[in-house]
Amino acid sequence: MGTIPDFYADRVREQEADPTSPITLFRGQYHWLSNMTPVVILYHDIAYASVEHAYMASRCHHPSDQLLVASAPDGGRAKRLAKELPRRSDWEEIKLSVMQDLLRLKFTQDPFKTALLQTGTRELIEGNWWRDTFWGSYFGTGENHLGRLLMSIRSELRGST
Repeated sequence: MGTIPDFYADRVREQEADPTSPITLFRGQYHWLSNMTPVVILYHDIAYASVEHAYMASRCHHPSDQLLVASAPDGGRAKRLAKELPRRSDWEEIKLSVMQDLLRLKFTQDPFKTALLQTGTRELIEGNWWRDTFWGSYFGTGENHLGRLLMSIRSELRGST
């Protein structure tokens, strides 16, 4: 993903300046919303270094491949590695519930729980420049499943506090 294009860098500055606007990039002050952020996730008895590690390992068919992905040095490499390995046949049916489980594991831990609750009622949009319109939004187009899951978990957390 590399360097943030100028257009997106400007949006990061704008969202940090206005505490009521939607959070449209998980960068800068809001980098902790990203699945790449380091956090220990214990999922199916395996410790992962980030949500991205656990999610990408979960898409793998073979348990040995899951361990290989878990050992990747960062989330980006875990993602690239997993995309080269055989995928579970039911992945498309379960990927949203897997992501929801993993996000719950991350956001029930502090400081992530507190930070998510402090976003109040702001809309969360995983804006991106790599054209991911399933998990996020590319120039306003996309399903934003990641943002929607995060807002749902935030609502759950509010109800339990």
